[in-house]
Amino acid sequence: MKILVTGARGFIGKNLVVALRRKDDVEVIEYDLDSPESLLEHGLAELDVIFHLAGVNRPERAEEFEKGNFDFTRQICESLGRLGRSPLFVLSSSSQAALDNPYGRSKRQAEEAIFDFGRETGASVFVFRLPGVFGKWCRPNYNSVVATFCHNIARDLPIAISDSTREIELVYIDDVVRAFIGVMDGRPPISEGSYCLAAPTYRITLGALAEAIRGFRESRINLSVPDVKEPFIHALYATYISYLPTDSFAYALTQRCDPRGELAELMKSPHIGQIFVSRTCPGITRGQHYHDTKVEKFVVLEGDAVIRFRSIRPEDRDQRSEGGGQRTEVIEYPVSGHEFRVVDIPPGYTHSIENVGKTDLIVLFWADEIFYPDHTDTYYEEV
Repeated sequence: MKILVTGARGFIGKNLVVALRRKDDVEVIEYDLDSPESLLEHGLAELDVIFHLAGVNRPERAEEFEKGNFDFTRQICESLGRLGRSPLFVLSSSSQAALDNPYGRSKRQAEEAIFDFGRETGASVFVFRLPGVFGKWCRPNYNSVVATFCHNIARDLPIAISDSTREIELVYIDDVVRAFIGVMDGRPPISEGSYCLAAPTYRITLGALAEAIRGFRESRINLSVPDVKEPFIHALYATYISYLPTDSFAYALTQRCDPRGELAELMKSPHIGQIFVSRTCPGITRGQHYHDTKVEKFVVLEGDAVIRFRSIRPEDRDQRSEGGGQRTEVIEYPVSGHEFRVVDIPPGYTHSIENVGKTDLIVLFWADEIFYPDHTDTYYEEV
């Protein structure tokens, strides 16, 4: 199957082309502003599907809207007519086509050209009216507020908000690409009248958008994890991370050091608890405490250790008679970085972990709640 993508090096085009090239049965012809005219002619003569994404949205002169949006679309339709081609035709339009301004009118004219082409040739045509599209590879400081906010906030640059209460509608690039390819693969799109929609869409105020993105930046300091179970936050966080400067992918953690070794928190959230890592010197034991409710998991990443448990239930404590008694049973779990074995730490058991190897012990910990100094749920008692 041969597919022509116009505007292939634009924001939507780049994401769509990457997804199309993952398909084994597809040959993609990429056309953009600096492509030779012969490439367009070749593509129109052989294509099975066209994704027409090329357009103009911020020209120097208003009349360029019509030339870049309507005239070019009409030219493609006329060329296909002369060639006797009636491919599946997908047009990326804008929700602003409903507005009476130069840009909106030019997009609406392009839509009508596609509908006319479908009626005249019998081709299957799909016109997607998209709200603001956000995601990786969108040009910042151009026409996407999400791209601008992500780019600037990631670099600690100022952003301008004229009205923080203004609400905007957004759709994520992966959902747009999924909808486009779904049409090509024969899945019926979501439609509203004559127009196709990419879903889901999200509504958010500019103030809330800026606050969320600033929160992503601060998460490197406070180690909080965004609530990525929310689809919008999941998509927005991925978008923000894609705008990090290439020399800022890595960041240091605050280490708490003492003679036993080091410990550092990685991330925390009310929804997932807390993750931290420790380095422990040979012969050192950590822990010697229990929790009433807190649950933990230990995973040794490097080295050798023994994790020990003892129940603190009153009936399990030392029962000493005149002739002496037996101490409560101590349970031992040998663990090694060669295994990546998870050990659950139940409440009501005092526990410890001892480095029994000759090298530093590296352990990854998870707790089901965030550590708060005034409510630790951690009580000292030797195993």
